[in-house]
Amino acid sequence: MNTARRASYGALTATGLALALVVTGCSSPAATTSDETAAAGGDLVVGVTSDPDTLFPWKATQFQAVNVLQNLYGTLTEFDEELNVVPGLAESWGVSEDGLTTTLHLREGVTFADGSTFGSEDVKYSLDAIKDETTAAVAASSLASVTNVDATDETTVTLTLSAPDAALLANLAVVNMAMLSSDDTEEGLNKTPNGTGPFVFDDRSPSQSITLAKNDAYWGDAALLDTVEFRVIPDESSIVSAMQSGNVQFAVFDDPLVAQTAEGANVTVESTPQLSYHALQLNSTRGDLADVNVRLAIQCAIDREQVLETAALGEGEVTGPITSPAYKSDPDARPCPERDLDKAAEYLAKAGKDSVTINTIVSQGEYATSVNEAQNLKAQLAEAGITMELEVLESGAYVDRWIAADFDSAVALNGGRPDPDGMYSRYFTSTGNLNKVAGYSSPELDALFAEGRQTADAEKRKEIYQKVSDNLEDNAAWIWLFTSYTYTATSSNVEGYTPMANGSLQSLRTTSIK
Repeated sequence: MNTARRASYGALTATGLALALVVTGCSSPAATTSDETAAAGGDLVVGVTSDPDTLFPWKATQFQAVNVLQNLYGTLTEFDEELNVVPGLAESWGVSEDGLTTTLHLREGVTFADGSTFGSEDVKYSLDAIKDETTAAVAASSLASVTNVDATDETTVTLTLSAPDAALLANLAVVNMAMLSSDDTEEGLNKTPNGTGPFVFDDRSPSQSITLAKNDAYWGDAALLDTVEFRVIPDESSIVSAMQSGNVQFAVFDDPLVAQTAEGANVTVESTPQLSYHALQLNSTRGDLADVNVRLAIQCAIDREQVLETAALGEGEVTGPITSPAYKSDPDARPCPERDLDKAAEYLAKAGKDSVTINTIVSQGEYATSVNEAQNLKAQLAEAGITMELEVLESGAYVDRWIAADFDSAVALNGGRPDPDGMYSRYFTSTGNLNKVAGYSSPELDALFAEGRQTADAEKRKEIYQKVSDNLEDNAAWIWLFTSYTYTATSSNVEGYTPMANGSLQSLRTTSIK
């Protein structure tokens, strides 16, 4: 792993993000000559530390589930490698002058994996179902502005909005907004996924592996690989051993130390800065955490640089809430940008406390640094009279508790998005479908998120989301810690894969084996 290639987060801009991906040495199929181009075919084995906890895209929050499902399902829009919104199942769109109508023009000839035809009725069914509270879709809030979905004709869908929505097209690009057949059910799709993506479901051995096969009927360029097997290997060090022995050809690591051990004669490792962020989530509806002074005491008692050094060898940087390059928060703008135990004591005193205890859930298996982060946080907070009682859970149990908001606090790694509305409105608005998980909202935030959606001007939106960031930090809604890297390890015979800053594995469709 050549750490000299790492790009500074502080230098990232909307354009700089794309440059950072180039700097990390990512290759693309276009970079090969005709003599070097790999022949189509081959079976890729991807080492992963956990099994998907669901195969239903509207409810997927676990990273491994998302990574699998984004290769099986299609979305109306997509992100390209530079995180620009580009056509997906909608080949074009138009927005009315008043911003209250968005018209989507769908691709023709698209089919689901079962051979049925994709059309406007499936889009209407999908968007209406995602909006329906009974579905419990995790991205429901992304459609908050949509008041009506009309299948105008077979290839046209008209969305009527209550107000202009500058984030809508970006929000449609995530797999939680996947288009499903109107004939399918959650129960059926959890057994046999049925999407429009570049791969189709092939086989699954629970807790062991899930295999995808090339979708020969895919509407875009056909995948080069015949199959992709996601093989469950419980820890990253064991995945390294499997790669060195040739049993695994591809893996994405979170732990920089593991990534260093993986690189060798037959394995190349590339680092990519991520929009995802590490945080200590605080549930302000629970016990002592309902007092903002207790939450601020926790914020002031933490040295984020120490957490970063301990858990990730300093590979990354301290972050504020918004990691999107165009809207990035300034971590120095928060109360106690540096650790201040005296200030922490003052805040506890304001709350009438000299000590507090919080129960904290920690995931073991979904990402490698979680337990080290938790233990470091526990040690730091103990010095301020704040006791963290850690409950380490396997990833599926952790997600269940997290979705149910059954925790005082949670050590978490959350995915970031290019647009801050899709990133946070579902958490921190009073009507957000994940507000119970976030544990915090306010009338001020409701108004700011509404204003951000309705504002098209980039500079004005930046000012609005800076106010969002300030509100979250001043109230210590959560404790944002750091952003880091993913480390993509590939065997020497694998080429054509491009890592992305949002963690997407979508370029498996362009990956090949020499």
